[in-house]
Amino acid sequence: MTNEPFFRRDGDHYIPNPSSRGPWNPQSLHGRVIIGLLGYELERKHGDPDFIPARLTVDMYRLPGFDPIEVRTQVVREGGRIRVVDAEFISGGVSMGRATSQFLRRTETPPGDVWKPPLWTAPKPADIPEPQDPRAGMGGMWKTKPITGGFGTPGQRRIWMAEVRELVEGSPLTPFTRVAVACDFASPFANASSEGLAYINSDVTLYLHRLPETEWIGFETINHQATDGVAIGECFLYDEQGSIGSAAVAALAQRRPNR
Repeated sequence: MTNEPFFRRDGDHYIPNPSSRGPWNPQSLHGRVIIGLLGYELERKHGDPDFIPARLTVDMYRLPGFDPIEVRTQVVREGGRIRVVDAEFISGGVSMGRATSQFLRRTETPPGDVWKPPLWTAPKPADIPEPQDPRAGMGGMWKTKPITGGFGTPGQRRIWMAEVRELVEGSPLTPFTRVAVACDFASPFANASSEGLAYINSDVTLYLHRLPETEWIGFETINHQATDGVAIGECFLYDEQGSIGSAAVAALAQRRPNR
């Protein structure tokens, strides 16, 4: 991986690189790297092969700048079947966000038939040509291969996304880190309109029933609703083998600085 990582370590702190810059303010970080770093630290400090990180909820209540970052974690519940851990995102000594993760012990799936959505039938990423739009992937923050629809187009949208850089320098992406960094994409993908993206998400909740087995994460929009400038957006998530979970966001109406 030759692209600049989003963060580098400096003792107990993380230093953001320019690649982590967000779209709303050139002096602030992208939401996806905030979520990704919180997920990274939760897994690094509290992950266990016998447990699935079944839920990650992140609240982003301030836009962090490029100050050194510390992530503090605290175990809320340590049980035989469930582990709940909180984390706090501290930038320049100020709390900017927080996360809660729920780890559930792996066991056997009970027998019986339960209704579920239709199978993911999208073409594989290798079968989709590279996009010609130079804006695809937000200038190299990720790589994408559209399947159905696009930002602001009518109808349901589906897309493949893959990371192009490490989250933390020297640390290969784990399956959980990969999807934690990616899940923020549910907001622009579900909430963009024919006029562009006019919502900034204040949170994200990622649900997983299994970890992704491939580098490509599939997004399928399943909901967008908005009233009085408050929106929600939801996507199903997939890997090349099928369903892995879902991502949901809450968002506020927001104009870009150049508008």
